[in-house]
Amino acid sequence: MKYDVLLFDLDDTLLDFGMTELNALQHTFGEYGLPNGVKDYLESYKAISKVLWDDLEQGRTTMVDLKAERFKRLFLEVALDVDAAAFGQKYIENLGKEVHMIDGVDEMFASLSGSRFALLTNGFKEAQYGRVNGSSLKGMFEAIITSEETGFQKPQSQIFEYALNKLNITDPSRVLMIGDSLTSDIQGGNNFGLDTCWFNPHLKENTSGIQPTYEIQAWNQLMEIVRPHLMEV
Repeated sequence: MKYDVLLFDLDDTLLDFGMTELNALQHTFGEYGLPNGVKDYLESYKAISKVLWDDLEQGRTTMVDLKAERFKRLFLEVALDVDAAAFGQKYIENLGKEVHMIDGVDEMFASLSGSRFALLTNGFKEAQYGRVNGSSLKGMFEAIITSEETGFQKPQSQIFEYALNKLNITDPSRVLMIGDSLTSDIQGGNNFGLDTCWFNPHLKENTSGIQPTYEIQAWNQLMEIVRPHLMEV
């Protein structure tokens, strides 16, 4: 086996975050008496959220601050008198109830039985555990490691160090980091000396200068990387 320890990202790698985000926002706005909240404010929210998640990757903000700050900025921009901290907490609770599997994930895990799986995510612990435990991924991972619990986030090397220590891995050549984000999953893995696999189902052009070790468009391609000897005819 080429790699026996597989580190997976969660959002837009194993679970569809776009659908998760949309539904959770819809429910949260609805609970606050704003049934048209997604229609009216989604574009502004996504722009604000992207800036803050980029800031998180660069170490310019924290998970604690991000939870409320994105809604604080939104409500200020659209002149809504809503408690951003309470709204942010309710949104996290609603995120944890949304489970939308990406095609091929279950089959991929079945084909790689015998490997060691761990989850490495920049998401909030409450939401990520809720979604994993509400899906067929429950019990799949030896460890679920979130940026909220470690105090670090991808691409920071400390979260990868934390993960390998937790898994008692001393040989990084055994480990493959797999995710959809070039700037967090792939850059982080590269910086730490891990081989990386970019999950790119939408055939995005890579103009970042960040080079993954491998690139796949569908989950059935991962076995060719992890267990190439089984693919030989």
